[in-house]
Amino acid sequence: MPRRVGLPGAAELFRPTGTDGTQAPAAAPATNGAAGLAIEPSPQGTGRVRHEEKITVYVSSDELLALEQARLTLRARHGVAVDRGRIVRTAISLAMADLAARGADSDLVRDLGQS
Repeated sequence: MPRRVGLPGAAELFRPTGTDGTQAPAAAPATNGAAGLAIEPSPQGTGRVRHEEKITVYVSSDELLALEQARLTLRARHGVAVDRGRIVRTAISLAMADLAARGADSDLVRDLGQS
């Protein structure tokens, strides 16, 4: 007698990601009036949620090693167990908040203006 494995249906695979069974609302980003750019003002990363968008970022071996060392330091010294993606998302949020708050005086403008 062959055994048949029950697989989840499409409704279960493509379910909403909100906690109450509804689709999680997307937060409306603030806009920088001068440039009209959408900037997320919160210094918090998105954390452990399903992300709909993806980018590929190329880094040097030294940058990847530094990122991994930061992840291990967060875990060993501060008890914060996160993956590299969460560190990167938080760093992006911090940079966007700094740009929104300080504009031309932000670290992002200063560092990118020198390259």
